[in-house]
Amino acid sequence: MKSSGANFRQFDFLLIDGYNIIHDWESLAALAQTSLELARDKLVNMVANYQGYRDIQALIVFDAHKIRFGHENIIHYGNVTLVYTAESETADAYIERAIANLTRAAKPYRIAVATSDNIEQVIIMAKGAYRLSARDLLEEIETAEAEIRRKIAKSRPIKNNQLSDNLTPEMADWLEKMRLKKEL
Repeated sequence: MKSSGANFRQFDFLLIDGYNIIHDWESLAALAQTSLELARDKLVNMVANYQGYRDIQALIVFDAHKIRFGHENIIHYGNVTLVYTAESETADAYIERAIANLTRAAKPYRIAVATSDNIEQVIIMAKGAYRLSARDLLEEIETAEAEIRRKIAKSRPIKNNQLSDNLTPEMADWLEKMRLKKEL
């Protein structure tokens, strides 16, 4: 049962193959044609919102295996960790190493890995993590965003779209005084 069919909300750690997701999601792939940096930023923001709502840890790995003299770079964006791998290291290799470390931790994590790389999915499951395809991750993020919107809409007081519903108390007092002066 280490497949994407499992309830994704049971995981407490999410590893994401960043470029794999970017090139799989239509909106991010189109954005990457213009600016890979903007596509990365959009993915990071989406994951940060999702991570905060679901209260899980998230790590997005971007490989730098084609960059000469690149050093591993770890950046924290809110509660999301971004990893840019070192020269000659793929995101897959980093993710496999992270799974090994996380499963050996004092309190082992329940880990999900988001990638649509079929070979990597087999390796991930063999190492004890659950696989999540790029499409599954997108659906899960969109579901969480819809839940967030519903909760926000539910918590807002119902307004009749009247001017008084949108005024500060000071402005409402000022307008009421003006109205009373006019009636006299």
